[in-house]
Amino acid sequence: MTKIEMTVNGRAASGEVEGRTLLSSFLRDELKLTGTHVGCDTSQCGACVVHVDGEAVKACTMLAVEAAGSEVTTVEGMANADGSLSVIQQAFQDHHGLQCGFCTPGMVMSAAALLKENPKPSEAEVRDYLEGNICRCTGYHNIVKAIMAASGQEVAPVAAE
Repeated sequence: MTKIEMTVNGRAASGEVEGRTLLSSFLRDELKLTGTHVGCDTSQCGACVVHVDGEAVKACTMLAVEAAGSEVTTVEGMANADGSLSVIQQAFQDHHGLQCGFCTPGMVMSAAALLKENPKPSEAEVRDYLEGNICRCTGYHNIVKAIMAASGQEVAPVAAE
C-alpha cells in the first residue's frame, strides 16, 4: 500500500492505495465523491472525466498514485462557493442537456475544459471536443446547446413539450 496526498476540490485529501488503484476508484470509494461515474473502465465513454492540474483526464485510465501531489477537480467541485450551480451546470439544466444523468458529470467536466481552451467555440468545435464522451439518451443536441449557452453565445430557445 502507498500513502498518497492530493488536493481535491480545494481540500487536502489522502489515503492508502494499492499501486493498481485507479483515480476513479480512489475518488469514489475512498473519498466518497461519487459524481465521477464509471461507465466502461476502458476510456471509451467519458463519464469519469475529472481535471488533474487543470487538464481533463479520464479517471478510469489514471492510477491514483499518478495523481499524488496534484490538484484534482471533480464535478462536485464545479459548483459556486455558495453551493449554487456553476454557469455550465446551470446551462445544462436550462437547456435540458441531460436525461438520465449518467454521462452528465463527464460532459460538464469536458465542457469546462473546452471553454477554458476555447471560450467561444463553434457548434462544430463543441461536437468535435465531445467525441470522447458518450451519451445514450439525448442525441447530444441539447448538450451542445447547453455548452454554447455557457459560452455566452445565443442559442435557440427550448421548445415547450
